[in-house]
Amino acid sequence: MNRDAMSSLHPIAAMLYFVLVLGFTMLLAHPVCLAVSLISAIGYGVYLKGRRAVRFSLLYMLPMLIIAAVLNPAFSHGGVTILAYLPSGNPLTLESILYGISSAAMLITVISWFSCFDEVMTSDKLVYLFGRIIPALSLILSMSLRFVPRFTAQIKVIAASQRCLGRDISHGSIVRRARYGVKILSILITWALENAIDTADSMKSRGYGLPGRTAFSIYRFTKRDRITLCFLLASAAVLITGAAFGKLKFSYIPITGGAPFDAPQFGLFAAYSALCACPLYLNVKEDAKWKVIASARQ
Repeated sequence: MNRDAMSSLHPIAAMLYFVLVLGFTMLLAHPVCLAVSLISAIGYGVYLKGRRAVRFSLLYMLPMLIIAAVLNPAFSHGGVTILAYLPSGNPLTLESILYGISSAAMLITVISWFSCFDEVMTSDKLVYLFGRIIPALSLILSMSLRFVPRFTAQIKVIAASQRCLGRDISHGSIVRRARYGVKILSILITWALENAIDTADSMKSRGYGLPGRTAFSIYRFTKRDRITLCFLLASAAVLITGAAFGKLKFSYIPITGGAPFDAPQFGLFAAYSALCACPLYLNVKEDAKWKVIASARQ
């Protein structure tokens, strides 16, 4: 994983960023906004996870986009531009196809942003943010985010140990492999439940959630955090104002169209692009600094 500037920000600034981009992605259906958010999410994911993000996008996200775009016209028949008639007699409209593509793009964009969120907002940051306000939910969130990578690592360990006992799921008949797979899954679930109980007991013994309890924190609100926070709030205020005046309004059914393109709308697109591309800008800036420092030392 590359050195990520967003991960080094204060948890409040990083959390606010993801709340804004996820919220605007789900609320703004304008195709320009969707395209900007999707490109930024994929680009940031590639920076964070490298080839893993590319493989995930090609193997899972692209088929999901195609399937969702194809299925929507089969069930939604709204729109005025009829292209053909399905065997059932229902019309196939251009608006329903465009709406399906838009919905699919929004879905994979949100998933991509949550993938980046999982890399940046670690469990200790969530506990820091919500530990005093909602300690129980904070503990559940931190444990949930840790479960997926820990499940992946633990199931490999269990599968390797079962293989040594002659229970290899890659050989044998389908029935035998299925039985071994169920055995591994049962062991994994038992381990997960025991681990969750141990974690809860450990946190309780340390006084987690008690009123007046203090906690050590390594996070300090620096000048860079203040500048980033002000930028995020200013961008959100501009976008909310523009959306309130209908400059980002766009509909697909029954007629595809939105607000006429003008200078204020172009400014809103620029503000949204700056907001979504904020992590990439910070990373490019930090990488340039590191290169200058490294070249100066040589």
